[in-house]
Amino acid sequence: MYRIKHIIPILGLLLLGWGCNQETDVKVIPYPQSITEEEGYFPIKENTPLYTNLQGEEKSRMAAYLQSLPAPFNGELQEETGAEGGITLKITPTAQEGGDESYALNINPKGVVIEAGTSAGLFYGLQTLLQWIEPAGQTTGTVRAATIQDAPRFAYRGFMMDVSRHFRSKEFVLKQIDALARYKINRLHLHLTDAAGWRIEIKQYPRLTELGAWRPAERWKDWWQGEGKRQYCEAGTPGAYGGYYTQEDIREIVAYAAERHITVIPEIEMPGHSEEVLAAYPTLACSGKPYTSGEFCIGNEETFTFLENVLTEVMALFPSEYIHIGGDEANRRVWESCPKCRARMEQEGMKETSELQSYLIHRIEGFLNAHGRQLLGWDEIIEGGLAPNATVMSWRGEEGGIKAVRAGQKTVMTPGAYCYLDTYQDAPLTQPEAMGGYLPLEKVYSYDPVPQELTAEESRLVYGIQGNLWAEYIPGDEQYEYMMYPRILAIAETGWSQPERKDYPGFHARALQAVEWLQANGYHPFDLKNEAGRRPEALTPVAHKALGKPVVYNAPYNATYAAQGEKTLTDGLRGDWTYSDGAWQGFISSQRMDVVVDLEEVADIHSIEADFIQVTGPEVYLPCEVVISASEDGKAYTELARYTQDVDRNQPVCFKTYGWQGDAKARYIRYEARSGQQYGGWVFTDEIIVK
Repeated sequence: MYRIKHIIPILGLLLLGWGCNQETDVKVIPYPQSITEEEGYFPIKENTPLYTNLQGEEKSRMAAYLQSLPAPFNGELQEETGAEGGITLKITPTAQEGGDESYALNINPKGVVIEAGTSAGLFYGLQTLLQWIEPAGQTTGTVRAATIQDAPRFAYRGFMMDVSRHFRSKEFVLKQIDALARYKINRLHLHLTDAAGWRIEIKQYPRLTELGAWRPAERWKDWWQGEGKRQYCEAGTPGAYGGYYTQEDIREIVAYAAERHITVIPEIEMPGHSEEVLAAYPTLACSGKPYTSGEFCIGNEETFTFLENVLTEVMALFPSEYIHIGGDEANRRVWESCPKCRARMEQEGMKETSELQSYLIHRIEGFLNAHGRQLLGWDEIIEGGLAPNATVMSWRGEEGGIKAVRAGQKTVMTPGAYCYLDTYQDAPLTQPEAMGGYLPLEKVYSYDPVPQELTAEESRLVYGIQGNLWAEYIPGDEQYEYMMYPRILAIAETGWSQPERKDYPGFHARALQAVEWLQANGYHPFDLKNEAGRRPEALTPVAHKALGKPVVYNAPYNATYAAQGEKTLTDGLRGDWTYSDGAWQGFISSQRMDVVVDLEEVADIHSIEADFIQVTGPEVYLPCEVVISASEDGKAYTELARYTQDVDRNQPVCFKTYGWQGDAKARYIRYEARSGQQYGGWVFTDEIIVK
C-alpha cells in the first residue's frame, strides 16, 4: 500500500523497443490476441435486432446491462435462430476451451456473431464490438468485417478504489464500474476502512459509522497534519465530513458490478490502520483508550470476536471469493508493552512480536476458509509465516509476490513503482498536488507482471495485476478520475494482452481515442494529448569538469536511495520528476549531505551548482542551508557561497538550483546541504556540476 513514506527507487525504465506488433487502425483497448481483417462492413442501425441463446439469470443479467446502452443495444434480446442481419450473442460450449473469458467475434456484411463458452466471454466480445463501431464512441454506424479470437492473459485484472481517505458516493462508484467494464477490468477492490474513515454499515457495531465515519476536516491532509489532528466527530456535527455505504448501497454496487462481470472485493483493515475502529471501540486497543494507536490488541480475545462478527456481515454482502484483510504497516511496538499481547505470545510459544501479526492472519484465514472464502492481503502478511491458503498482493516491489509464488501460493502483482496511480502522471508543476513520484502512462504500460526470475511453472501462480489509487491528496471526484484515467487503461491492457502484442505507440494512439470517449461520456481524464513529458534536464547527459571524478562522502547517502552509488553525483545524469528514479541520491543520515569532489588537479573554475527536489508528501524537502567551498590542497577550504532559508511546506513539489559563480582555482569542491530542524526529512540531489 502507499501509506509508507518512501518508495524503493526505480533503477531503469524499459520505455524503448516496444514489441513488433504492427497495429492497424484498431481502436480497441485491451488489444485483442488475434485480428484478421476482411473485406466489407456491417451497418448497425437503431433497429438492428439482437439475438441470444442465453437463458435464465444469465440472460436477465445481460438484458439488464444492455438496457444501460443506447439503441440498438437496449432493444429486446430475441431467441437465437441463426437469422442474418443482426447481432448474435451465442453460447457455444466448445468456445470455452480458450478460458472462461475468451470469445470469438465474427463480423461480415451479413451480421455479427459473438461466440463464447460463458456469459463473461460474450460480455467481453460485446465490449470489443462497441469499441469497433465507426464513428468512434457511437452505437450506430458501421463495423469493419473481421474475425477476432481473444482471451485474457491473466484471470485477475483489478483496480483498487480508496473510499476511506475521501468518501465517494455510490453513484460515483457505479459510474467507474461502467468504464472499468468497458476496458475488461474484472475486479474492483474497495478500500473501505482506514484511519481516515470507516465506510460500511455494520449493524452489530453502529459506532463504526456514528463516529468512525466522520471527521471535522474535509481534506485528509488538513485532518492528518492540522491542529487537533486525527480526531473523529459524531455524525451530524456541524462541519463533519465523511459518509458510508449502507448495506443496501453495497448490495446495489455488487449487483451492478456483477451485471458487468466485475467482482467487488472488500478490504477490512487489520491489525493496523484501524484508528477509527479503536476510537469507536477503545477496548480493542492495547491501552483500552482511544487515540493511542491504530493496532488491534491481538492478546485480547474480544478483538477476534469483533473481527469475526464484522466479517460475517461483510461476507453476507459480498459474494467474492476473496476478502482482503490489509495486513500492512502495523506498528508492532504497541504490542511489546501490552500484558495481554505478551501473555498471548507466551501461550503460543512466540519469540517475536511479528509472530502476533502472523497469528492474527492465520486465525482470520481459518475463519474465512471455514465460510468458503479466501484471504487476500498486502505482502506484509508473509512476515512471520504465510497463511497456508492466502493470496499475496505484492506492493513493495515484486519480492513478496515472488516469495509467495515460490511457496506455492498465488500472487497479484501491484508494485508501487508501476501500479500506484496517486503519483504524478506528468510534469508535477502542471498537475494537481499528488503523493509524489512520477508515473507516466508509458511507464505503467511498460510493466510485465511476471518477473523474469520465475520459471514457467512458477509463473502460472501470478494471478494478475492491479492498479491502486489512494486518495489522501484527492478530495474531489473529478480529480480522482483525472488520476485514474487513462493510466488504468494501461493496467487493463497489461492484464489482458500477451506481452508480444503490446506496443506503446499503438496503445498511445488508442488511449488518445479512449480519452475522447471518456470526456464525451462525462468522465474527467488527464488530457493525454497535452502531456508535457519528462523533465528536460533528464533527457541529455551534462558535460562538465567534474564528470566522472571521484566523490568522498563525509556523510553517507542512504542505502535505499543510493542511485548509482558513489558515481551518482558526477555521472552526468540529471534527475527526472521523481526523487526515486535512480538519478537522484538521498541523504537522511544526520540530516545532511556533505561531499567532496576531487577534480584530480587544480583547475580554473567559474561555476558550481546542484539541483534539489522537494516533494512534501513523502517528506522530501529543499535544504535549509547550503554551503559551497573550494580548496587546492584538500585541507584549507575557502567558502564560496552560503544559502539559508526556511523550508516552505506550501510548495508540494519544486526544484531549485543552488550554486556559485565567479573565478577561483581549486582541485577539491566541498558541497554541503542540511535539512531543517522544524521538519527534518530527506535531502535529494542529482549532480554537482562544475564549470
